[in-house]
Amino acid sequence: MTKHPAQLDFFLEPLFPVRHAAASIDIERFRAKLKRAMARAIRECPHSREVIAARMAQYLGLPNLSKTTLDAYTAESKNTHDISVVRFKAFIRATGALWLWDMIVSEDGLTMLEGDEARLAEIARLQQEQRALALELKALRSTPIVIKRRARS
Repeated sequence: MTKHPAQLDFFLEPLFPVRHAAASIDIERFRAKLKRAMARAIRECPHSREVIAARMAQYLGLPNLSKTTLDAYTAESKNTHDISVVRFKAFIRATGALWLWDMIVSEDGLTMLEGDEARLAEIARLQQEQRALALELKALRSTPIVIKRRARS
């Protein structure tokens, strides 16, 4: 049985949700959320913490990065150990958790697009522009055009 196109699906979650920027920034809440997300990325990663730390060190051009440092970045109790953007980028590369970028920008009303998703968004934008131009043309064509004949000399 197919559903009617106007029928809503309560269980369908949009792939690209419409977001709105939070009115204020709760740094403590954000810090805890980030640390939990990074811990999840480590759990979901096929590599051990030691390997993740070694891969991060390689990306950062450091001789080493300890597992202890990685643990401090993910421990909610250590609110003085925030990860820098540069190290965060290395962490994402080391774990393969690209979804972390989307989590970071979501509270600002943004959605991360990956690869061809950006091209898809551009196609939709151009189609929207095309529809607006079609409406404008329709409005112009709806009024008869009177052409005055000029006398020949």
